[in-house]
Amino acid sequence: MGKKRILVVGSTSTSLINFRGDFINSLKDNNYEVFAAAGNYKEGTLETLREEYGVTTVKYKLQRTGLNPAKDLETISDLKRIIKEHKIDLVFPYTVKPVIYSSIAANSCGVPVISLITGLGFTFTGLTFKSKALQRLNEFLYKRSIRKNKVVIFQNSDDLNLFFERGILTDRDKTAVVSGSGVNLDRFKFKENYNNNEPVSFLLTARLIKEKGIGLYIKAAQKLKKKYPNTEFHVIGPAQTSPSAIKLEELNRLNKDGTLIWHGHQTNIVEHLTNRDVFVLPSYYREGVPRSILEALSVGLPIITTNSPGCRETVQEGKNGFLIPTQRLDELVDAMEYFITNKEKIEEMGRNSRAYAEERFDVNLVNADLLKIINAELH
Repeated sequence: MGKKRILVVGSTSTSLINFRGDFINSLKDNNYEVFAAAGNYKEGTLETLREEYGVTTVKYKLQRTGLNPAKDLETISDLKRIIKEHKIDLVFPYTVKPVIYSSIAANSCGVPVISLITGLGFTFTGLTFKSKALQRLNEFLYKRSIRKNKVVIFQNSDDLNLFFERGILTDRDKTAVVSGSGVNLDRFKFKENYNNNEPVSFLLTARLIKEKGIGLYIKAAQKLKKKYPNTEFHVIGPAQTSPSAIKLEELNRLNKDGTLIWHGHQTNIVEHLTNRDVFVLPSYYREGVPRSILEALSVGLPIITTNSPGCRETVQEGKNGFLIPTQRLDELVDAMEYFITNKEKIEEMGRNSRAYAEERFDVNLVNADLLKIINAELH
């Protein structure tokens, strides 16, 4: 009997490597044949997936942003073709559009689906008319697409509960919760040396949109810089074109006047984390569990983030960092100032962060949970 074939569906090829690479390897180690589907393939990623991960790559038609019924029907049709052509035994989609369209396509082909909800994003913040309208639309699409899925997996219990409250899922539907995407503890090695003599340096790494808290971080930096001029406030992330993005001109101005040290896009994240003291993400975006925080936990940084879905999973209050209310500047400033005035706590809380990553967020633990769910449905 041949190997069972699993189609992992993401929106981009880079996310298949960065967020699902370890998962793909664990599927292959467990004797599954893996097909990786993305809406677009960046140069080099196709070869990486084929040669380093040993998967069959397929591209499908996907309009990543916006809604166009004709384009969306093309996406579903394309996914149906891929599922039939490659005789797929199980479809594993993640992120919003791949989950909705892959579920519709696979269910119409009679192929089982295990879908992963990796956070609900801007749509479910409910803070603007646009987000509320998109939320209603996405609720409708989720209801029509995932109820026939074998299992719907969430990365935090807040999202799971919301799906039940909104009637997107019912008690008859099979669900599970895993601890985010996990983090590779070997790749994000623990920093052994803490330098308590240097000025404290903070780091935010994220998409530079207001929902991720970059605006609040900038305001906190401006306030604290006046009182503690040697303190450093680092930012990693490319300039964005989103309506809620911090404009490139402002990033350049803040970098020039010394408020921020803006690094733009970086690939050597481990090095930056190792050289910083405290990780900050004042997000009010509906996160799954932020991968950026998991990486900071693994390296051994204390965390300041919000008491909001996904983010709250990463902090044991007062032990490895602090949870603050969303969009509250004073509380953010207080939490950051705590580390400036209590430098000795940085090492203690950083070691607790690493211990928490090992206990709960090790990618091997998360992938073992996912494999248990998949094996139960395919064997």
